[in-house]
Amino acid sequence: MHVRDMQAFLALLESRGQLVRVKERVSPELEITALADRAVKSGGPALLFEDVEGAELPLAINLYGTRERMAWALGVDALEAIPNRLRDLLDIKLGGGVLGMASNLPKLRELASLPPRRVTRAPVHDVVRRGDEVDLAALPVLKCWPGDGGRFVTLPLVISKDPETGEVNVGMYRMQVLDARSTAMHWQRHKTGARHLEKARAAGTRLEVAVALGGDPALTYAATAPIPAIPGINEYSLTGFLRGRRVELVKGITVDLEVPAQAEIVLEGYVDPEEPWVVEGPFGDHTGFYTLEDHYPRFHVTAITMRAGAVYPATIVGRPPMEDAYLIEASERIFLVPAQLILPEIVDYHMPPAGIAHNLVNVRITKGYPGQAYKVANGLLGLGQMMFAKVVLVSDTEVAPQDHIGFWRSVLRNAVPGRDEQFAKGPIDVLDHASRSWSYGSKLVIDGTVKHREEGGSVDGVASPHPHATTRGASGDRPPVSAPAKASPAWKPNEERSADDLPPHAEVLDQHQVAGGFWFLTTRKDRPDQGRHIGEWAAQQDEAAGVRLIAVLDHQTDPRDFEDVMWTLLNNIDPERDVEVVTEGTPAGSVWLMDATPKLASEGFSRRWPEKITMPAEVTERMRALAESYGF
Repeated sequence: MHVRDMQAFLALLESRGQLVRVKERVSPELEITALADRAVKSGGPALLFEDVEGAELPLAINLYGTRERMAWALGVDALEAIPNRLRDLLDIKLGGGVLGMASNLPKLRELASLPPRRVTRAPVHDVVRRGDEVDLAALPVLKCWPGDGGRFVTLPLVISKDPETGEVNVGMYRMQVLDARSTAMHWQRHKTGARHLEKARAAGTRLEVAVALGGDPALTYAATAPIPAIPGINEYSLTGFLRGRRVELVKGITVDLEVPAQAEIVLEGYVDPEEPWVVEGPFGDHTGFYTLEDHYPRFHVTAITMRAGAVYPATIVGRPPMEDAYLIEASERIFLVPAQLILPEIVDYHMPPAGIAHNLVNVRITKGYPGQAYKVANGLLGLGQMMFAKVVLVSDTEVAPQDHIGFWRSVLRNAVPGRDEQFAKGPIDVLDHASRSWSYGSKLVIDGTVKHREEGGSVDGVASPHPHATTRGASGDRPPVSAPAKASPAWKPNEERSADDLPPHAEVLDQHQVAGGFWFLTTRKDRPDQGRHIGEWAAQQDEAAGVRLIAVLDHQTDPRDFEDVMWTLLNNIDPERDVEVVTEGTPAGSVWLMDATPKLASEGFSRRWPEKITMPAEVTERMRALAESYGF
């Protein structure tokens, strides 16, 4: 199953009935997105568009769009094979903690035991265009969504070198095409490429950059992986470990960088740190919302090289699930083992697609003492890119973290609002539009484990009333309430109820109760604190008996669709600001109220609120018949 480049991977997919060749002419503006979106959400095949309007090259998309294809891309039959191999390598023993991690550091050298191999000739140099011959219009670069600011390269492997240390980074950063020979480079403040650029600025030099498209599918994955900062371990060595074979590199034509020899296409060039930054965006992002315009560096292309018969690789991001969910799941499986080295009580964890990687982490632990759920959650929040996590749910039940609604239900069954949550502040993904400020916001941990007596539990572990329930106002202060919450050991989750069975409210457009303790309401927001007021009203209704979580959402959300609700909810809250514990007059005793409505300037929110990504109905309909003719 081992493949060395994208051409071999396409052949493998086709041999296994997982590739469809689209022969009809299709536009790179919106139409390919409409077809690919339909394919990935239906578990459909990878797509090879052989005739892309206005471009010289064919385009491949949705290569990693199922769990099975993601595993094949890494050379295994199932993703679990990789963490099992790591466990064998590191000889993990529960209880090792930091000492266990330290004892395994020598063994981690095996991850760097297959560094890249240099070659002098490479397929990617079959065709070379430089200087005035460079024209990015030859590539079938996508305009993915109607509100996008232009066409974006969406699956690039951006290669740069630390000007001080010479350490190489291969990252995946979107690139908006600006003209025939330049793009924007979306280097966010936390990214390694941005650090390299700042060092180049300090040194007074340009930063040379190469962008590989295609090549070994495992390297494409590695460019997205949260690799720890360990000398000698980088994207090339991770690929070598996954493949059991060295990555072949060849020297660039116009840059002093080495590039993947088996890539389909390479863009060579530079970024000048002294040049004014350019406006980039909007972009329909992996959050499912548009990322608004911002300023980023300009990348100048000095050469394009490609292999004979090159295929341009692309992906689309947007409302989940999308292809990136499977890249994220690969990282989740691979990095479970390092997490267990530090936090050995972790049995498993999962980042559901509705949480778009950073917004939700479900963690299952083996619990031995009071407060252990918070210990694990806070430990995770200190591990690499896990620092961006917004909501962490912890349980010690048998429910698998991959069972999204089931895991929520298990947490709500054992968690009492006002007693079993923790708020914290920290870094937030720069793409998060709801945080109190850019890249900085709050986090919520809910302890859904069976409680020990010291935590307010009874001998048999059933939650008992808590003596110090708290509530808070919009300012985030959390004064004690005058009476304890009326949570009962006999609490039972509510049943399914539709809008016709729930009390009407003039501002509520639609509502639904989901068995397990959820009440979801939608509204068209037009006044400050509208979501909070609606939620507080709901908490006091008789129908709130058996409810643990009330969420108020925007009018575009379907309250009957749990995944749609959670995607919107997790995107639209800053937990400390938007999560309230309601106790007064609530038949449930206490309830979490989550205001997931858009935030207004009149509420003190100073940034623009982005739109959800949608495709025009006429484009969807135009592509429907073509999609159905190919069986997806």
